[in-house]
Amino acid sequence: MTLCVTFSLVAGIVWVSSDSEDTRSATAARGNDAAGGGREPFRRAPHEPEKHVPASHAPLVPSRPLKVAIPAIFIEAAVTGLGLDAKGRLEAPPLSKPKLTGWYEQGASPGENGTALLVGHRDTRTGPAIFLNLNALRRGDKVNVARADRKTAVFTVDAVKTYTKDKFPDDKVYGETGRPELRLLTCGGRFDEKAGYSANVVVFAHLTSLRKAA
Repeated sequence: MTLCVTFSLVAGIVWVSSDSEDTRSATAARGNDAAGGGREPFRRAPHEPEKHVPASHAPLVPSRPLKVAIPAIFIEAAVTGLGLDAKGRLEAPPLSKPKLTGWYEQGASPGENGTALLVGHRDTRTGPAIFLNLNALRRGDKVNVARADRKTAVFTVDAVKTYTKDKFPDDKVYGETGRPELRLLTCGGRFDEKAGYSANVVVFAHLTSLRKAA
């Protein structure tokens, strides 16, 4: 199985999908959606999402991301650099390393002005992968990205949405917003052995604070 995200040249991802909010149920992922099977999906108790999120922090200088941590869904993972293949499609982290995430290194780095992109597998043939429960995130949750400059960029989630293949809004997901933003992407929707997953899960977040190493 491969990560279901491809780039249209260098400008944007060719996954097109409907502008529908991902479900707010306590179940993060339905078991029969996962190709690899394995553990039960992570569950969160229902609660109202945050009505207000912190204002945007000033942009940071470019610096390579090393690790990403998402406390709400117990994720901590290394980050590897990704580029485009010969067909202009975004490479994916190796299937042999399902707990690894990937950063599109030809784009903005997390915290830099612009939209940074981190991707990860939802599952593989051998079981769940790092972003299995990405759709369990809620508005107000934090995403911490440790950078090579010994600073941690802290992002706050604005929205979590699922887009089907035929209506993916490139401009909305990858367009400039005038502030440092982050997108987390993985597969979503229903799984078919021939066609793969039917959609993408997209987490929208913006930079809200900065932590420096002691």
